[in-house]
Amino acid sequence: MIAEPQNHVEEDIGGGVEVGVAPPAATRCGFVALIGAPNVGKSTLVNALVGSKVTIVSRKVQTTRALIRGIVIDNNAQIILVDTPGIFMPKRRLDRAMVSTAWTGAHDADLVCVLLDAREGIDEEAEAIFAKVATVNHPKLLVINKVDIVDKEKLLKLAQAANERLKFAETFMVSAMTGDGVDDLRHTLAAMVPPGPYHYPEDQMSDAPMRHLAAEITREKIFRQLHQELPYQSTVETDSWTERKDKSIRIEQTIFVERESQRKIVLGKGGATIKSIGADSRKEIAEIVGVPVHLFLFVKVRENWGDDPNRYREMGLEFPKE
Repeated sequence: MIAEPQNHVEEDIGGGVEVGVAPPAATRCGFVALIGAPNVGKSTLVNALVGSKVTIVSRKVQTTRALIRGIVIDNNAQIILVDTPGIFMPKRRLDRAMVSTAWTGAHDADLVCVLLDAREGIDEEAEAIFAKVATVNHPKLLVINKVDIVDKEKLLKLAQAANERLKFAETFMVSAMTGDGVDDLRHTLAAMVPPGPYHYPEDQMSDAPMRHLAAEITREKIFRQLHQELPYQSTVETDSWTERKDKSIRIEQTIFVERESQRKIVLGKGGATIKSIGADSRKEIAEIVGVPVHLFLFVKVRENWGDDPNRYREMGLEFPKE
């Protein structure tokens, strides 16, 4: 009787011979764009799918400014998540750049996930998104988020209404906050991305440079502490990132605002506000990089930074001409 080949290496007298070694499983890799209205939960969903914080999450709408990608390995598939800026009616130049970037991400991706807020349902913004997503020639998946706070009957009616408006390949009901349904969505995305080699090393969770991620974290802390006083007139840039001999990291960042009055708000009385922002940001950055962090923050006035093409390029956005 001839033994069945086994998945291991055997040696014969004449030298090393591989017998019955199973070929490596074919890999899959693709880009998945997440499209939805502001505050629908795209950033939270990216973080839940990846299992690590890779995008800024804030209570304020429109905090995601650039195509920050989260990278997921599921079985033999690499899923590259494109967390686009929320779709909304643009007014300012920065707003127009963000919306343009979002739709570019959708057309360039292999798959598109359209996110709906289970509480809001199909409102005016969702209708506008459906109309525009219909022009995207890629498989589309419907992801209804925040299902943990809406009753089942309403969810089923919402899913049916959405599928009547647009042809979705699959429909998922998830809670990005609790993780419910996220695994099923991840497995389906892994099965649907096209065959091909990985684009990124397996241990690379995000292709956003750490300098950029650190700036995003500090910007999030500013929003959380000053969401009333400082709506959007701020941006953060990481000026230096130095690894010291003791393995700790020294980071210098500049917070740019548009007016002197805003600079005083960020500093706070006796520098108390910026100290608090710095402490919160330093703690979170240290948790991500796994080594002690020394963070130094500076606040400068840069008038009309929202009209400076260089700032847009730094944020990964195209500068609108009008």
